Amino acid sequence: MSSHPPHDDQSRPSFSTLASQAKKRLAELDRRRPLNAGPELSEKLARQGVSRRDFMKWSVAMTAALSLPAKFAPLTAKAAEMLNRIPVIWLHMAECTGCSESFIRTDAPTLDTLLFNHISLEYHETLMAASGWQAEENLARAQERHRGNYLLIVEGGIPTAAGGTFLTIGPHAHTGLDICRTAADGAMAIFAFGSCSSFGGVQAAYPNPTQAKALSEIIRKPVINIPGCPPSEKNMVGSLLHFILFGSLPALDLYNRPRWSYGLRVHDLCERRGRFDAGEFVERFGDEGAKLGYCLYKVGCKGPYTFNNCSRQKFNQGTSWPIQAGHGCMGCSEPDFWDVMAPLVEPRKDRLYRTVFGGRGADATADKIGLGFLTAAAVGIGAHAVYSVIKGNFRNPPPEDDKKSGKEKNSA
Repeated sequence: MSSHPPHDDQSRPSFSTLASQAKKRLAELDRRRPLNAGPELSEKLARQGVSRRDFMKWSVAMTAALSLPAKFAPLTAKAAEMLNRIPVIWLHMAECTGCSESFIRTDAPTLDTLLFNHISLEYHETLMAASGWQAEENLARAQERHRGNYLLIVEGGIPTAAGGTFLTIGPHAHTGLDICRTAADGAMAIFAFGSCSSFGGVQAAYPNPTQAKALSEIIRKPVINIPGCPPSEKNMVGSLLHFILFGSLPALDLYNRPRWSYGLRVHDLCERRGRFDAGEFVERFGDEGAKLGYCLYKVGCKGPYTFNNCSRQKFNQGTSWPIQAGHGCMGCSEPDFWDVMAPLVEPRKDRLYRTVFGGRGADATADKIGLGFLTAAAVGIGAHAVYSVIKGNFRNPPPEDDKKSGKEKNSA
């Protein structure tokens, strides 16, 4: 499996080179026969009332999300059609199946959920009809038949204490630890979907009695982490499309997250960012500031510390996301968020338990010093606003009613 390209500008391939690479890759996949009998994607979309125009609009949006120019949209569409050419083995470890649920629990199928149905799933415990011996045989057969050519997706943290026996699966009682290692050995590319498989998740929260770990900690191959609780379906589909397009990993950040989807903080593109800069905060849930859409930092929003694209992709078919709905970001796409970001309804600050350097550790520094800089910036913005008013730089005239009331006051 190819590693992601270096990040310096001189070593990055041009878009023309990438387009040629994608065309060659897709032509090779097109020569393969679909792994499962059935209609092609275009026919499936037509049955669901999705027009070719709608499909291309989705392709343009996904191309933009992947930080590719518009000319890649036809290639992105072609890559989506090739999803049934590559086998996928999807494993469930210690988790709640929320990542899969984010795909299949929708009131109206979207293109993302339809693509999920188009993927050649060789093994998925939640969706397949087989169970027991038959399910275990299906997994072994898929790994043997497609060795070196399948995509491995893992959902859930992996318990490692007591030899991994806290999680045993199937009639042979194989541990999740052994199942993941065996599956990873024959995989062409490996994806950790959700914060549990990416970083351990709530299963790895202190004191972590089962010693649950991230997938990357128990195998020796590169892992593409798609964290979130759950992650956006577009982040999952987009990462698969990138690999199908180019046959290599996308540019990754320090925590092996795709930079196209985790390159900016939630805070950077938050719809309440202006309220933060103006110093307008919700002091407690349900107060007047909450009704007016003020910043949620003081009631625990972890947006300034969290890298994700939730504000752009949103959830429930783009309807809303937690901050829009009135609850702060939990930081669920960050490592160890359950411990690091707690308490979830309070700002990050000194904590009574497990704080370092006598309460002057990293959390205190990030909160107090960082907030000091932000306060200074807010003071600067406020001073500039006052100066602008004094100098008459705000040219918007007051409403007529205000003018009349002002004259009445002066006459009085």
